Amino acid sequence: MKRLAALVAALLITACGYSVAQTGSPSDPYFDAPTAIKAGAGLLDSKGSPVGFASFSDTRLGVLVDLKVVGLPKGAHGVHIHAVGKCDRPDFATAGAHFNPSNAQHGLHNLKGPHAGDLPNLVVGDDGSGSLRYVDPLISLESGASNSILGLSLVVHANVDDEVTDPSGNSGGRIACGLIAKPT
Repeated sequence: MKRLAALVAALLITACGYSVAQTGSPSDPYFDAPTAIKAGAGLLDSKGSPVGFASFSDTRLGVLVDLKVVGLPKGAHGVHIHAVGKCDRPDFATAGAHFNPSNAQHGLHNLKGPHAGDLPNLVVGDDGSGSLRYVDPLISLESGASNSILGLSLVVHANVDDEVTDPSGNSGGRIACGLIAKPT
């Protein structure tokens, strides 16, 4: 009965246009993906130093994004999937705009949003480390799908994302970037 209640709640949340935040790995086999598609992105800072890694796993509710960082400034930082698979330093401007295949407005709390690539804020502690786990129902790891993130980039921004203001949530400059790809 608990399994059915959890499934109904997740489906209602997803159907209402809200993304499901995840604080731990789903332990119920139902959440296992219909496919075993996985991808990853190693993040570099503006000097080219490694500062984190994100893994992407297909689940029945969407793609689980699991991001871990070190050596970043303390505080909350906007995190987005960007539409271009380029991370040219120092400002990562080549990553383009946020990934937005449905032409929505920016922000997880925007009534006309969100972009498919909008993710919650990453909180970095005093020691420069932080992590984010989130299930995004608007993206895919299927090659050729219109909402596929393969070949795109993951960007960490300097400031907190207000999760409402279009087009970027006032999240500031880009401080880390990585290309999203399947493991070889």
